[in-house]
Amino acid sequence: MARIAIDMDNVMADLTSHMIHLYEQRHGVRVSMESLNGHPDGGGFPIEGETHGFIREAGFFRNLPVMPDSQEVIKALMEKHEVFIVSAATEFPLSLKEKIDWLEEYFPYISWKNIVLCGSKTIVDADYMIDDHDKNLRYFNGERLLFTAPHNIYLTDYKRVNNWKEVAEYFQLTPAAVQ
Repeated sequence: MARIAIDMDNVMADLTSHMIHLYEQRHGVRVSMESLNGHPDGGGFPIEGETHGFIREAGFFRNLPVMPDSQEVIKALMEKHEVFIVSAATEFPLSLKEKIDWLEEYFPYISWKNIVLCGSKTIVDADYMIDDHDKNLRYFNGERLLFTAPHNIYLTDYKRVNNWKEVAEYFQLTPAAVQ
């Protein structure tokens, strides 16, 4: 049984799609996911820096869409492994309760004992970490899995997983376990 640390934003929760949606609502401009490739997280929008304000608004984290297949794959992982949800949430204090409420709604099978909301992830001790940020994977001592997001598209230093079906394949979950 392995211990797996899983990030929330842009891994379980589709933060980038939510930013694109909010930007379009407010400015009437649809930004493509591809146009954000290679920009820092939240960057690449026509009004640079605007999305950084979104993440400080009440309700932002509570209303994030769920990444496709994440619910089924995480549930299947929990049947074979020790899974912890690890999010650097203290940078955005409004996110703390919103993230817990979001997890309770979409991942009710994850115990509060397996949720770690922190500042720096350098303290995390696990066998695997699934994250979208180099800053979190760089200091991690276990196996590092980079979950694809526009801001990390050009990173080549880690084993990459593009979606939750690839996570299931990596951990050799049977198709029946993921349905």
